[in-house]
Amino acid sequence: MDVVVAVGSRYNPTWDLDVFFPGGSRSPEFATFLTALAADLERLQEELRRFDPASPAERWATVVDALQDAGARLGQAGAFTVCLASQDTTDEQARLLITRVGELRAAYANLWTELDRHLLAVTDETWRTLLAHPRLEPLAFPLDERRRRARERMTPELESLASTLAVDGYHAWGDLYELVAGRIRVPVEEGGRTVELSVGQAANRLEDPDRAVRAAVFDRWEEAWAAEAEVIAAALNHLAGFRWQWYRRRGWDDVLKEPLDENRIQRTTLEAMWDAVARRRGALLEYFRWKAARLGVERLAWFDVDVPVFHARARVTYDEAADFVIEQFGRFSEDLAALARRAFTERWIEAEDRPNKRAGGFCTGFPLSRQSRIFMTFGGTASNVGTLAHELGHAYHQWLMDQLPVLLRDYPMCLAETASTFAERVVTDAAIQHAPDDPTRLAFLEQQVLDCVSFCMNIHARFLFETAFYQARRQGPLSVADLNRLMEDAQRRAYHDSLGRYHPYFWASKLHFYATDAPFYNFPYTFGFLFSSGLYGRAQEEGRSFARRYAALLQDTGRMPVEELARKHLGADLTKPAFWEEALDMALAPLDRFLRLARQGEEGR
Repeated sequence: MDVVVAVGSRYNPTWDLDVFFPGGSRSPEFATFLTALAADLERLQEELRRFDPASPAERWATVVDALQDAGARLGQAGAFTVCLASQDTTDEQARLLITRVGELRAAYANLWTELDRHLLAVTDETWRTLLAHPRLEPLAFPLDERRRRARERMTPELESLASTLAVDGYHAWGDLYELVAGRIRVPVEEGGRTVELSVGQAANRLEDPDRAVRAAVFDRWEEAWAAEAEVIAAALNHLAGFRWQWYRRRGWDDVLKEPLDENRIQRTTLEAMWDAVARRRGALLEYFRWKAARLGVERLAWFDVDVPVFHARARVTYDEAADFVIEQFGRFSEDLAALARRAFTERWIEAEDRPNKRAGGFCTGFPLSRQSRIFMTFGGTASNVGTLAHELGHAYHQWLMDQLPVLLRDYPMCLAETASTFAERVVTDAAIQHAPDDPTRLAFLEQQVLDCVSFCMNIHARFLFETAFYQARRQGPLSVADLNRLMEDAQRRAYHDSLGRYHPYFWASKLHFYATDAPFYNFPYTFGFLFSSGLYGRAQEEGRSFARRYAALLQDTGRMPVEELARKHLGADLTKPAFWEEALDMALAPLDRFLRLARQGEEGR
């Protein structure tokens, strides 16, 4: 369905990008912006080549400030081009701009690599003295982290070369995937005629309440991805091959080293989380059995799992969703509500359902403007309301971080997902409490159950697949059949072999496997979901006073490891099972309530 802006509507469901650079992908202002940025990056490169590590701390601080400024401008450019390409997958100029920004990103990475050479040239004693300078002391954590990681990599010269080659190598394979996926069309029968749907539109049809419709669309969905599977498999194989070669040159033998470092978590923490998940997620199988019986099938198919049985009696308009989200955010935090209100009124959100949009949703920040933009496709469902809240949680986190120096805004993905899932829980719990009838209450309860399924099963399947794939890829490229087998094996493990049909081409249809800026773009979602569940439990205990502590925790997410963050703000040890068990108690709490209420309704019929 199209989201129509009716007369009297308060909120426009299309975003405003002209406030940044008028004219879209053909914007003269943006072209000028990129030209100036490229020139400044070249100038900084020359300055860093001449830089003397023995320079006084004031000179070091000036260089770091220049790098922060360039990083903010690059972030502005990257956010703008991603928005352009997402709103219209046929915009060839937008794709060219993404490539151009990728080149600038590589040049910027080379600036830091050049700085790494100077970081490694100073003694530990000199380094401690430098970090004591008033302009550098607030940035001590990210700078010290940078120096430590530089010691674990190739020489700066080789890292610079690898980063440059990655633009047309590593990152180019990710760009190719987006191009191929954007062109795929899924033929679906509607109203007696065949309609060619984009993958985003087809994904929405996979949520149709009619199982026959879902089954038919899923067959066409699999066929569409199978038709492009050889090209997509080549992209995935080359992505992994590039990474392994890079790692080998660094002396790394563990494919998880980079994602663990990037997420600032220890392996023991990740293992403690997955162990707790594997022990507890079996409770969700009772929901699967109930749902299969309700659908009249022996076992659920993949296309049944994520589709709720219960739906609110009426579809929600965009205005109604916006008002509800703002109101419920206000019950937790006035700052969170104010940020959401601004996002709706200033058109930070692209929600219209129309052809040629990419699938999925995201929130991206414009650091120079200190604004965010949210991308999704709104269809009036309960899950759409949750998605709005989820992405606004990201925007709130970014708004808090925008008050800090640029280097301290770089928080790990696992903590980014914490803010979003926390915001989503605030809204869905409120929707359950204020539901006008049992079907609506059940719809939101079921959505919470489905969140558990997604984060404890679907995401774990991705992690299991990716881990197995990278280990196998060390011996050589894998065929489409190999990838299908690994994916189905991972799904069977994560879902306790409970489904009647799986999705072997999921490795092809899921963008996250091709995200070159965030390797292993999967486990942070489960971490964020469970960490936020633990936080939500604390919020339930403390009441409104927790909002201030919550904001302080989010503002610390860019200046300490995750384990230290949890100790400081929660008194929790993430390397031990206790916190994760507590988080799973909170995450799984809606399950019993849902099944009890659903069965009561069946008995009453």
